[in-house]
Amino acid sequence: MIQIGNAPCSWGVEFADDPRNPSWQQVLSDCAAAGYKGIELGPIGFMPEDPATLADGLARHDLTLIGGVVFRPFHDPAKWPEVQDAARRTCASLTAHGAKHLVLIDSIAPARAPTAGRAAEAVQMDKAERTAFADRFREIAKMGTDHGLTVGIHAHAAGFMDFEPELERLLDEIDEALLKICFDTGHHSYAGFDPVAFMRRHIGRISYMHFKDIDPAVKASAIANRTGFYDACGQGIFCNLGQGDVDFPAVRQTLLDAGYQGWCTVEQDCDPAGTTSPVDDARANREYLASIGF
Repeated sequence: MIQIGNAPCSWGVEFADDPRNPSWQQVLSDCAAAGYKGIELGPIGFMPEDPATLADGLARHDLTLIGGVVFRPFHDPAKWPEVQDAARRTCASLTAHGAKHLVLIDSIAPARAPTAGRAAEAVQMDKAERTAFADRFREIAKMGTDHGLTVGIHAHAAGFMDFEPELERLLDEIDEALLKICFDTGHHSYAGFDPVAFMRRHIGRISYMHFKDIDPAVKASAIANRTGFYDACGQGIFCNLGQGDVDFPAVRQTLLDAGYQGWCTVEQDCDPAGTTSPVDDARANREYLASIGF
């Protein structure tokens, strides 16, 4: 059975301390009102870390906590203590509520931001840097599995884990027992690759899905103009599902053919100060997914 959830990033929540964030209570309320039964944790510190407080909020809205993301600078050795702290706290919150999925994302790197979507121009790590980068992912993946979580690597625009060859290289370097794939349809398209083709090659290792769509006109403009990731979000690069270049009927069929069971989470990254209504977008996305059989 495939279940559909949502995540705080669909309300513009990328960083826990952003003063533009809506309240966590509002996100839970909106998520339930839009027709979802599950939600992600968001950046650690956004949702309450006190288990009783968050459990009460989830129960009030009949929501299941699906998982959580460590969106931190794995690429920066000087920030390693920050990554470790966020991972420990995220694991503790997830296990307290019986959530399953820990998602690892290398956050936006200044050296990579100008070449999001431009694989041929992106600066590359040297061999020693790549080895240390993989080792950091391996250590946090082991932390997650030691907590009983399923850990997935998630490629993300403007980080050092962005383009398909980088993702596939990491998959070769880290044992599948430790690290699976949280596959994001939109970021894969943003990077210039075919999401469905990747899914068909790697479906056996995909443990969790993030659903995003990409407006091809905004993507072309963002790549041509070297638009920053968050500026591109503000311009609507992540459009409502079914309105962009991701073939969601083919995504669905690929999952069904593989017997995929579990959660697929809508993640429509947006500007928290944007003009669109997150709850309206969340509702429209749920209705679109229902219209194609999810």
